[in-house]
Amino acid sequence: MSGARPSALPGKTRVCPHCKAVILDSANICPSCQHHLRFGPSAERRPLRKFSALQVESTIRHSTAEAAWEYAVVLSIRNSQGHEIKRHVVDVGAMQPDEQRTFTLSVDVAVPE
Repeated sequence: MSGARPSALPGKTRVCPHCKAVILDSANICPSCQHHLRFGPSAERRPLRKFSALQVESTIRHSTAEAAWEYAVVLSIRNSQGHEIKRHVVDVGAMQPDEQRTFTLSVDVAVPE
């Protein structure tokens, strides 16, 4: 019997031991904290072709004529029928007059080779 870890089922998840984010079981590096999760031969046996399927970046600037703004960053994922399958508040905060924030969203895809 081989000591190699079997291939993960697509979509199977686990918890990153460093930051506790829920990540894909196939990940060698946590997409949240960037810590390496596998080392040595076991990491090398899992080659993946990766690409960014979507990347959006936008900046908002608070006008100087108003009081502080509060904001909530909400991520919603819908299936092909338009049903929401996941909704998550990523962060909340406030912006004082003349402050700005830049938000970046990316959807990274990994395909086993």
